[in-house]
Amino acid sequence: MTQPALSPRFSNAFAEAVYVGLSKRPQKELPSMYLYDEVGSALFEVITALPEYGVTRAEERVLKAHAADIVAAMPGDIQVAELGSGSGRKTRLILEALCKKQPTAYHPIEISRTALQLCRRELSDIERVSIVGHERDYLAGLSEVSAKRKDGERLLVLFLGSTIGNFARLAATKFLRSIRGMLQPGDALLLGTDLIKPLPVLVAAYDDPIGVTAAFNLNMLARINRELSGDFPLDAFEHVARFNPDARSIEMHLRAKRALSVRVRGADLHVEFREGETIWTESSHKYAADEVAPIAADAGFECTHQWRDEQWQFAESLLVAK
Repeated sequence: MTQPALSPRFSNAFAEAVYVGLSKRPQKELPSMYLYDEVGSALFEVITALPEYGVTRAEERVLKAHAADIVAAMPGDIQVAELGSGSGRKTRLILEALCKKQPTAYHPIEISRTALQLCRRELSDIERVSIVGHERDYLAGLSEVSAKRKDGERLLVLFLGSTIGNFARLAATKFLRSIRGMLQPGDALLLGTDLIKPLPVLVAAYDDPIGVTAAFNLNMLARINRELSGDFPLDAFEHVARFNPDARSIEMHLRAKRALSVRVRGADLHVEFREGETIWTESSHKYAADEVAPIAADAGFECTHQWRDEQWQFAESLLVAK
């Protein structure tokens, strides 16, 4: 899959995304993928250790208990590709189980060079694993991995951490169809989904009391200042996390505390903010466990296995390409 053409007006994709997103009406927005620069990736690693944020620990419990079962469900020679590897800490459990059976090629796909470096450091000590990083967006990287595999090799794609929740539901199905279009029958996708839980628990996971998530969100504006010569006054914005009951999602916003005007020279942009106006930076949709199978079927997969963590309510589903 080819990447969309970059407008000649902009020097990079980040600049174009900032121009387009902050020009939207009535709701300004910025793509959540740009939260993960070097600073953002480091802050997110801290978030995963916070007591309020149970997603990472829940997934680690599931993978620790069932990594051998996941590997057993994928016979034959396997290559592993991961969409958004992060540090790769959870992935270790899958790779160690797989490497007991066979030497394994692992392809982390990340837009963050820092995350790829963290991933390589985290996993390079595993015996019989070779790591080939791809600094690409998800679909471009997966297309590259799928096209280069040898005849007879199966591909196990990892999409962990409930990152699918960053997509609205229709967009999530469309994204899964795009993944399916790059796979062959018998290939599989291991999909992590955070499940619906009591509202206070959900909100606290995205608005911790010591402010790490707020710093993570505000770093988006700091990144614009650093990379695109913006003049966002960070103290003029505050982090907001709120639940959207219609979408069953937690939304992260950056809210202007006062009316102000901002220049972003690297995006050729001048933007006005009203007091209380927000920039929507991320959504995290929550699922019911029984929703995964019909969504998978609509995208061309069969949900053959599902493992759940009851302590936090999280599901890991193995979707096999039909």
